[in-house]
Amino acid sequence: MPLVVGLGNPGARYARTRHNVGWWVLDRLIGRFKARADQGTPFYRSWRCDVAGRDVTILAPLVFMNLSGEAIDAWRAGHELEPESMLVICDDVYLPVGELRVRPRGSSGGHRGIESVERALASREFPRLRIGVGAVASEGLREYVLDEPMDEEHERLEQECDRAAEAVECWLGEGILAAMNRFNRKVRREVPEP
Repeated sequence: MPLVVGLGNPGARYARTRHNVGWWVLDRLIGRFKARADQGTPFYRSWRCDVAGRDVTILAPLVFMNLSGEAIDAWRAGHELEPESMLVICDDVYLPVGELRVRPRGSSGGHRGIESVERALASREFPRLRIGVGAVASEGLREYVLDEPMDEEHERLEQECDRAAEAVECWLGEGILAAMNRFNRKVRREVPEP
């Protein structure tokens, strides 16, 4: 059974921050697929839905980002999971706003939530969907991802999350290669005229 996990931080303080775009995508998927509430534990909340004839679980960890693997461990205590059947959605400061990156596996890229999931699975062999939130100097990184985006950036992130939901549906229905081919496109940057 496919598992779609959106990484984020719990609580109203973090709901609209850049670090929580994984949860923004989950909100879209829950509505798009008319997902039904399934389980709730102190570690996660989950929903079930049918996509392209497949039973799919959507999971939101209720632990802080850096402990995301604990939510995966708690879910695996009652369910079988093959890492390649789990798609993890998260923010990425190394991608510009408006860009998505689907990968079948890879490194954490310094993302603490992904690192936690890798430790829980003892593997990097799981698909991930990264959502560009724009770059910032490393000394201001923590504040940047825990801030809410400005109006214009917020609008672009909302559009990006719509595309990310489409990418998830593509992954579920057509597989990782189709999702990569369709959604791993670089964003064109407008260059001001001299």
